[in-house]
Amino acid sequence: MIEMIIEQRRRSLGGGLEVGRVLPFAKRRMVGPFIFFDHMGPIDVGAGVGRDIDVRPHPHIGLSTVTYLFAGEMMHRDSLGFTQAVRPQEVNWMTAGSGVTHSERLEKARAVGDHLHGIQAWVALPTEYEETTPAFAHYAGADLPSWRDRGVNGHLIAGNAHGLTAGARTHSPLFYLHLELETGAAAEVPTGHSERALYVAAGEIELGGQRLTAGQMAILDKQASSMRANQPSTVMVLGGEPVGERYLYWNFVSSSPDRLRQASEDWKAGRMILPGEDDQEFTPFPENARITPEPLA
Repeated sequence: MIEMIIEQRRRSLGGGLEVGRVLPFAKRRMVGPFIFFDHMGPIDVGAGVGRDIDVRPHPHIGLSTVTYLFAGEMMHRDSLGFTQAVRPQEVNWMTAGSGVTHSERLEKARAVGDHLHGIQAWVALPTEYEETTPAFAHYAGADLPSWRDRGVNGHLIAGNAHGLTAGARTHSPLFYLHLELETGAAAEVPTGHSERALYVAAGEIELGGQRLTAGQMAILDKQASSMRANQPSTVMVLGGEPVGERYLYWNFVSSSPDRLRQASEDWKAGRMILPGEDDQEFTPFPENARITPEPLA
């Protein structure tokens, strides 16, 4: 039922903002096209917090960023000219393609205080779309089909599942769900995809006789079919079809190590900018960054 359990690893993004990093993991780098999975918070942010807690302008290529919140608000700005707040049960979906720069700032928290809790995932683009034209979209309401059934409150964030289709444009077959389960409630795991996983953001569930608690991701085999909540729980369910080998270099994803090196040089040389930022404090390329996995000679 469960092939592997991955524990989140705490990572500081600076300024007091800490995340639980789940993917990539040394023994399991991707689930379908999902190559990155960060659990943000939960964290209470007091009014007047400094700007060092913001995620400063940084670049991406070859992927889509998917920001989804359970609580709080983040403000997105990008080099395409989009400014868009994301709030609970909404999605900011940015397709980086050939290259885009964006920032994510806690402007509401700075003004009045906030309670932040959510997930940011990266979806690797198929090879034929790696250099697609960058794009941004915001999805809410009917774009994210929802349902209630015997103690389960579900939201379809992306893809197709349970006979529903979400509004987000995806570039490969996938699904991404947010489930809120009452104690004792059972939920089916979508089938029809070769790779699937679930992540417990809060609470405790049971699947195939194994308990999973907050901060754990279970990689599922083809037989895994349903879960049951031992207490009120928040669960993300995800999966899809593999898109092939992908290399990761800082914030860049590509099937080509040479393309990653080119992107890093473009960033260092200032050729990927985000106009309209009032501080222009772009995130520096880390000196210790390396391409993973190491490309074969």
